[in-house]
Amino acid sequence: MKTEGLDRYIDVDLTAQQLTLYIHGKIPRRYEVSTAKNGPGETKGSECTPRGWHKIRAKIGTLQPVNSVFVGRRPTGEIYSPELAKLFPQRDWILTRILWLNGLEPGKNRYKNVDSGWRYIYIHGCPDESSIAFPQSHGCIRMRNSDLLDLFELVTAGMLVYIHE
Repeated sequence: MKTEGLDRYIDVDLTAQQLTLYIHGKIPRRYEVSTAKNGPGETKGSECTPRGWHKIRAKIGTLQPVNSVFVGRRPTGEIYSPELAKLFPQRDWILTRILWLNGLEPGKNRYKNVDSGWRYIYIHGCPDESSIAFPQSHGCIRMRNSDLLDLFELVTAGMLVYIHE
C-alpha cells in the first residue's frame, strides 16, 4: 500500500523514533516516541515492534484522566505516580489513552503468530519520566501523555498507520 492519495494516516519511523501525522499531504503534528528495545519484528512473544500497514482498531480511554492506568485495555482506577511505580516495579505502564492497532498484511502482521491485534500492539501513554526517543518498550509505541492526548483527538478508529525502519 502506498501513501500516495491517502488523505490521513500516521507514519511511525522506528529508526528516528518519530510518529508523524499526515493530513491532506501536510504534517500538522510530529512526536517523539519510544518503540521496542528488541527492535522491529512481528513474531508473537518477541517483544518487537511490528512493521507494515496497520489500522487503529479502537480508541480506548476517552474520558479517563491523565495518567490513568490500564491493564488489559481496562482502566484499573489507579492514577500513575512514582510512588505507585515503586509498589509495582515490574509493570509495563500503559497510561492515559490507548490506540489499539490491527495489522493489515496477512502473513506479515496479520493472522497466526504475527498478528499485531492479537499481540496487543498499542500506541499508548507512558510515565513522564520514561525515556522517549529511545527504544525502550515491550513492542508497543509509547508516547508522552500530553502528546498522546493531542494525537488522540486528531485520529479516528480505522485510520491507517504505517510502521517502518
